[in-house]
Amino acid sequence: MALDPAELPNDVASLKAMLIAAVHKVDDLDAEIENLKLTIAKLQHVKFGNSSERTSALMDQLELQLGELVERRAQEKAADEIAAQATGPNTTKSEPPKRRVPARRPLPEHLPRERVVHPVPSACPCCGSNRLRKLGEDVTETLERVPATWKVVQHVREKMTCRACEAISQPPAPSHPIARGRAGPQLLAEVLFGKYGAHLPLNRQSQIFAREGIELDVSTMADWVGAAAATLMPLRDCVEKYAHAAERLHVDDTTVPVLAKGQCRTGRLWTHVRDDRPFGGKAAPVAVFYYSPTREGEHAERQLAKYAGIVQADAYSGFNGLFVEGRKPGPIVEAACWAHSRRKFFELARLRKMPIAIEAVVRIDALFAIEREINGKSAVERKAARQARSKPLVASFETWLRAERKKLSAKGPLAKAIDYQFNHWAAFTRCLDDGRICMSNNAAERSVRGIAVGRRNWTFCGSDTGGHRAAVMFTLVETAKLCDIDPKAWLADVLARIADHPAQRLAELLPWNWIAAKACARAA
Repeated sequence: MALDPAELPNDVASLKAMLIAAVHKVDDLDAEIENLKLTIAKLQHVKFGNSSERTSALMDQLELQLGELVERRAQEKAADEIAAQATGPNTTKSEPPKRRVPARRPLPEHLPRERVVHPVPSACPCCGSNRLRKLGEDVTETLERVPATWKVVQHVREKMTCRACEAISQPPAPSHPIARGRAGPQLLAEVLFGKYGAHLPLNRQSQIFAREGIELDVSTMADWVGAAAATLMPLRDCVEKYAHAAERLHVDDTTVPVLAKGQCRTGRLWTHVRDDRPFGGKAAPVAVFYYSPTREGEHAERQLAKYAGIVQADAYSGFNGLFVEGRKPGPIVEAACWAHSRRKFFELARLRKMPIAIEAVVRIDALFAIEREINGKSAVERKAARQARSKPLVASFETWLRAERKKLSAKGPLAKAIDYQFNHWAAFTRCLDDGRICMSNNAAERSVRGIAVGRRNWTFCGSDTGGHRAAVMFTLVETAKLCDIDPKAWLADVLARIADHPAQRLAELLPWNWIAAKACARAA
């Protein structure tokens, strides 16, 4: 729209005000354009791009560095050749490079061996003599898998009568994982791990079993899953109590579709992960899951109502109620995730090639390089290393980032990424003064990764009750994985024993205690 010079004010102050307003308007338009370009680039990357951050990182900058290194190496090689010619001819012959033979790992020693001896000729193939004697043998091993077998276990209880008093006696009926159920513990463990560990829906498992000659209705298997989850609920409560006794928790959530009347709505699965291994802790790692129909902050507050300590999470506003002063039963200290902050800069560096975003990623990666070196050390050692090496880098990063922020429009995507960092700066820098805190919340994100992948297979939870049941089973399966044990073997043994196991000794069935008892039994 053209301006009429006659309508412009004559005083300088009004003209300056109009000019500043026009500049701000142009900056806002530029920021809006940049946001739209970034949104389009994200959608294009989701459809066509590589999902790995490591394989597609900052190509432009790396290509420049590569070009400089290649040029420098060529100059050094030319200088070496000139020096070699000046000292005299080279009389030694260079040996051709040896071909690398891939190393093959030996097959597991604990597997049984089946010998298949191939017949030898009865006479010498050269002279025809039958005077043959064994000189030795060559053994070649191949790995084979025996298909699963089905069987029916008959529990026979004989009735006995006493000829003296005519009383009738009979052994008590054995306990079953499911009351009046016909599924054994191994079959139940197979179904549970298939659904919550391998993410195979019950209808697919039913089809697999049918091809093996066993007809199992989906409704029957669903009843088994519900009854087994109820049986294992006390064990899940023990895991929750153990997790919330930690000094620090990783907290995150992911979406889960839930079937509703006429539509599919979005529920939430929350995870609380206790993992003390990064700061040298000896406690076993666990993951406890919760289900909620929405993502309201009240759910997070209810789940952590009895907890006091450090919580590592993203900057979701629903967690703000946890960090208020004077909270009962004790304060919860917030620790932010540098990986979340890096991800915002990385998207701008990858999709828009912004120099400031590229520099921010490089500076944050330098901090993570230090973290990889001190991972597993004690909290005291980690704090000392961070104070000596990471703290100066963080201070330099803050000074540089604040200077760059002043040059940007507030509505631009880069300014939003920087504001996210500064709005939670105290939570981001808290790890510098506490060796127990990790720089990232990746432990929680890893625990929900299987759910994010598996929900494409099972499509949705049938109801809110199914969501709560899924939280119980994901707690047990993911905890077993974190303890490096086979979830299926552990579930089968627990389901076979839990009905007759004393409630006061329920902790003996927890994965880390279970594997320790197995190791002691094997040693004995």
